Parts: sequence; C-alpha cells; structure tokens
Amino acid sequence: MGSTYGKIFKIATFGESHGAAIGVIVEGCPAGVIFNTDFIQSELSRRKPGQSRITTQRKEADEFEVLSGVFEGKTTGTPIAMIIRNEDQRSKDYSHIAAQYRPSHADYTYQVKYGVRDYRGGGRSSARETAARVAAGALAKLLLNQAGVKITAYVSQVGTLALSKAYQDLDLSEAENNAVRCPDPEVAGQMFEYIDSVRKQGDSVGGIVSCVATGVPAGWGEPVFDKLHAELGKAMLSINAVKGFEYGSGFEGVRMLGSAHNDAFFVDENGSVHTRSNYSGGIQGGISNGEDIYFRVAFKPVATIMQDQESIDQHGDAAVVQGKGRHDPCVVPRAVPIVEAMAALVLADLYLRNKSSRVDQ
Repeated sequence: MGSTYGKIFKIATFGESHGAAIGVIVEGCPAGVIFNTDFIQSELSRRKPGQSRITTQRKEADEFEVLSGVFEGKTTGTPIAMIIRNEDQRSKDYSHIAAQYRPSHADYTYQVKYGVRDYRGGGRSSARETAARVAAGALAKLLLNQAGVKITAYVSQVGTLALSKAYQDLDLSEAENNAVRCPDPEVAGQMFEYIDSVRKQGDSVGGIVSCVATGVPAGWGEPVFDKLHAELGKAMLSINAVKGFEYGSGFEGVRMLGSAHNDAFFVDENGSVHTRSNYSGGIQGGISNGEDIYFRVAFKPVATIMQDQESIDQHGDAAVVQGKGRHDPCVVPRAVPIVEAMAALVLADLYLRNKSSRVDQ
C-alpha cells in the first residue's frame, strides 16, 4: 500500500479511522530542529473534527504523543514516531454498510483490490488518516521556518461562491478568524450560511482551497520526473476528495497569448532577480524561481450524505444505502491545514534534496 512519501524527508502513515490510533513515522528530518510541541498541536487542532456546526460532530482532541526521535526539545536525526489515539469511534453507525457499497466511496475498490475491507468509517480510506499528515507537515513547517519559507492556505470557493480578489489583495491572516477559513469576512459569512443550508438538506458541497508559499528561494525542484509542480500535484491529489490541481495561471492560461503570459525578468535595486508577472506560479522548468508559489486544489462534495442512495451490495444485488454517522457537509474548511501540511512535506523534501545538487552548497 502506498503509505509513504518523500525521498529524504520521508513519512509513512498508519492506522484506520476506527482503530486504536493513527500515526506517522518521519525519517530524514535533520537533527537540531526545535520540536515545538505547542505549534504541532495547534496545527492538529485546526484540522480536528467538531470545530463548528458545519463540520463533523465527531469529538476527537487529536492530542499527539511522541514515541521517538526527540530529545531535550530538539530532533535527534533519528526516526520520529508520533501517534494520535482515536477516542470517539461509533462503529455501529457503519454496520448497515458492512455488505453495501456507498456511492463514490472507496468501498467497492478496496474490496476488489484487497478482498477485505474495514467498513468502519472507511477504515484506511478515511480522511482521519490526514491527521497524521498534518502532524508530520507541522514538523516540516518548523524545518522550513528556518529557511524563511511560509505556507498559507485558505478557502477561496465553496460551490459557486468564490472570492473575486487575488491573494495579493487579501489579508490572508483573516482566514483563521472564521469557521470557513476564508480571508474575506463578508464572503466567509455567505459561505458559512450556504454550507449550513446544505447540511440541513442532508447534502454536501465542494470547494477550492488556494495556497501560497512565500520565501522559497530559486533552485528547488528535481527535473525531470520530480518537478516541483509535479510533486505538489501528486501530494495534493493524494488528499481525500481532491479532484483537481492547478498552479500559476493554470487552465486560465490557455486563454492568453505567449507574449502576455511570459514572465519577464528584471534585476531590482538590491541586485536580486525577479519577474514582472508571475503566471508561472513561482515555478519554471519544474524548479522554483524565487517568486511566490501559488496553486489551487479542488475538492468534490463529500460522498457521504444524509439521504438514501441507490447502490448494490457485495453480492451484486440492488441496495439502498442510508445516510448515517457524522460527516462534514463541506470538507474545505478542515482541508486548509491538510493542504498546507502536504505543501510543507513537498518543500521540505526538495529543500534537503537541493543541498546535494551542487558541491558548493
């Protein structure tokens, strides 16, 4: 099973939604990184369930435990193991789908692939697994902070409600001041009310999380197959419910001519190289060019809805799947720290890999 990511800064996650715990092993983190427990816990709290009435009401503190790799508040260079114990499982909520396949879930595909599946909350396919990624991503952020890199994600669209401003024209710190994590308070209010109305109908809605990485120096990225944008794409598409990824001008770039789309270089008064525009999204030839890296991640409507849906059971007979359990009507508010975590894991790995690209580094 593909439960590992990275080549130098590597992670391996484990555990199921209704198992005893979920966790992650981080290998390749350099020694001497200050292990800020409070920061890592705060990142997990941003992702945890039960934050508002527009998120799942499962109650998990998501408090993590460190098993290895940290001594006197710093990483030791050895594998770091962290676990998060599950405390509020309600496995009985899923007994009705033990032999049924929920539409647009991983039930059928897991059954076909493995011949067995843990139907309790989706087992390994549950988004609960992403808490382990957030813990590892928080550690990656601590490493990147020392390199001057900052990663900020926010909700830019829910259904048809979308921000009209570019990230440069927004105060991104405002995103953490509301339950939707949208940096425009007025639009955030509209999004909240819309998600809540969808929840009351027993339905779900999708959205977009935008992300910006600042302070990334030129030179990060490993051509040909490990291009920076390719690694970001793989990381984001590995997140549950993600249906699309675009960076820079993305699909809108096809509307432009090359003469307008090209990012012209110039040297500023400090002798630093910059581009006058940034349709490249901070990446050229798969390598960072020193400008802001920005991308967008599209999330589908949550597959579990509180409505009856037609399906089949494991014998191929027609079945009606009943909506039960505790689920998010819209995943994007809680996906913001997950997107940041995966971006941090990509950049941390490429940061360390870049140190071996030249003998003078």
